[in-house]
Amino acid sequence: MAASIVTFGEIMGRIAPSGMARWSQALPGSVEFTFGGGEANVAISLATLGVESCFVSALPRNPVANAGVRFLQAMGVDTSRIIRTDEGRLGLYFLEGGANQRPSVVTYDRAGSSLVSCPAEAYDWPDILTGRKWLHITGITPALSRATADASLAAVRSASELGLTVSCDLNYRRKLWQWHSCVQPRDLAERTMRSILPYVHVVIANEEDAEQVLGIAAPETDVEAGALRVDGYRLVAQEIVRQFPNVAHVAITLRESVSASHNNWGGMLYEASTKTAVFAPVDQDGAYRPYEIRNIVDRVGAGDAFAAGLICAMRDPALSSSAVAFAAAASCLKHSIPGDVNLVTRGEVEALMRGSGAGRVVR
Repeated sequence: MAASIVTFGEIMGRIAPSGMARWSQALPGSVEFTFGGGEANVAISLATLGVESCFVSALPRNPVANAGVRFLQAMGVDTSRIIRTDEGRLGLYFLEGGANQRPSVVTYDRAGSSLVSCPAEAYDWPDILTGRKWLHITGITPALSRATADASLAAVRSASELGLTVSCDLNYRRKLWQWHSCVQPRDLAERTMRSILPYVHVVIANEEDAEQVLGIAAPETDVEAGALRVDGYRLVAQEIVRQFPNVAHVAITLRESVSASHNNWGGMLYEASTKTAVFAPVDQDGAYRPYEIRNIVDRVGAGDAFAAGLICAMRDPALSSSAVAFAAAASCLKHSIPGDVNLVTRGEVEALMRGSGAGRVVR
């Protein structure tokens, strides 16, 4: 039976110094090499939560890429739709982890990767998506090249025609939107994503993506200062739905960065049909009270963990009424796990939702 959820994007090699070292300290010397990438992270997290997932991409035929495929397979992800090519290379990104008041820094090395080079027509989307239930993409893949932008648009069009639910995490990455030399990155992002969003049913964003990609800002919010007026995101969601009437839900992660090691974290889910917004987590009186994450191990991939948790919950009748609470709890736990991917089970997420967040040893 075909996996019900399909994600499309790039899995990369992630290279990082050990611990919180700077590159000037780490090199020359040993570094940590793992695999990650937004859409692959979602597929792995879904599989870990018990949801069958399929990852679509293009990778070169070489031993390192083979290891990446085996990693996905070991995590329970269907890799049968990954195109293997003799062109291109494995994309990489370099992560210098931050701590306290020093932020993390990402350096991309993705030019010329197999996914970037693969022509849009190489993907037979009707064949890939027939029999599936959900397609998930992000704003990262369209940022890589005109070919990946065209492939993303073809994917959502085909999914919409076949009746799949389509979700899109806006995921604005200014460093990546460089494929049109005559257009500024933010303008290119908006132009491209506005062509994709008419086919999307669930929009996912962080606290600043809607402003960066669509020009829709939450009032009285200063993301750089870590000061969020969370109720303002209800207005952001309403404006997204007004501009894109096909959108049924808007989910937004709410991160308040006190420092690189201390963040407050939660989320909002807006339902267009009822015009209601639900925030999570909440206290005993039902008021929004974010998770206080004071010792972050690794925040990379937290948004992907939120997206996977949301998809998992929205598809499950037993969880759908608490979808944003499940997504917020799943992504909160990701901050405790090194690497890109969220290796937490449904039971662990539900335990945190019930208030088991003290970190006591489970015996």
